[in-house]
Amino acid sequence: MKITSEFRKGILFIRLKGKFLAKDTMKFKKEVIHKIEKSGIRSVVFNIDELSEIDLKGVHNLFYVYEICNKNKGKVLICELYESPVLKRMQKSRIFKYIHLIKNELEAFDVIKI
Repeated sequence: MKITSEFRKGILFIRLKGKFLAKDTMKFKKEVIHKIEKSGIRSVVFNIDELSEIDLKGVHNLFYVYEICNKNKGKVLICELYESPVLKRMQKSRIFKYIHLIKNELEAFDVIKI
């Protein structure tokens, strides 16, 4: 899995590419979770347009980011999911009860009022 991130206007945008499987958990914790915890980031947007597969551990990691941001009184959003091969896996996990789904990264600025 490849992870790229960008911080704009108080929002951390994380773009995931490839497969997010149990073996990628440590990389995700190191590159994403530690960054959020260390800097106190409140709002995160996951762009999963190029994510081809996700397993339960991957979903749990996304939920953990939600828990951190929720404590910081922030939001977590997921975008570019509508034609993604991981859509069914995400729906089965019921993660959308907690993490909001948006169309694209630009929409995040409307949802997260800065």
